[in-house]
Amino acid sequence: MAANINVAEGNGSPVTWTDITSARFCTADVVNPGLSYPIPIPSSGVHYSFWKNHRLEFGGTFTQIDNIRWYCDGSIDWTLGTNGKVIVGTRDSGDNGCPDANYQVAAGVTGSSGYAIDDPTSGHAYYKGQTTPYADIAGYTVGSPLLVDSSAYTAEGNSKHVVLQCIVDHDASHGTQASETFTWMWDEIALLLGFGLELFKLFSSII
Repeated sequence: MAANINVAEGNGSPVTWTDITSARFCTADVVNPGLSYPIPIPSSGVHYSFWKNHRLEFGGTFTQIDNIRWYCDGSIDWTLGTNGKVIVGTRDSGDNGCPDANYQVAAGVTGSSGYAIDDPTSGHAYYKGQTTPYADIAGYTVGSPLLVDSSAYTAEGNSKHVVLQCIVDHDASHGTQASETFTWMWDEIALLLGFGLELFKLFSSII
């Protein structure tokens, strides 16, 4: 037998974790905005989505899960403008995933712009003080994935979570962006030593 694995998104304070198979960047702290709360294109500078908190949840029959990683295909084909990109919170050393105890609800001006992960005042406390508080997700591919959680889990539970954010520049193009696939990867000891993959879709809308 192998573990049962789901991706979950965390929202609210206190946090509620909801199983997902896709997610959409938006300007509100909601798990499934549909086409509501798109990211407006600013007249100058950049706008930010509210950040997204995503983790793995695991149960079923397994001996151990560890070495949890995350990656994309290396190319996010969204028209986000000159300085637009999708970023993930990073730490200067060790795991890049955020522990449950350091979860921080996404915030900002609903319908307009979220707070940047690295904002000195309102950014994510677990990342904003790092020398490199975030990285462009395009740098994390199957050959060089992001280390989310190196802990070894031997019972049902959840991993640390990645914190993702979309940045939209003033010269971005309007419209709903095509879906992109992000992939979770882990090592698993079940009846046989192996590894697992969990794929989910990420979307964004820009107005």
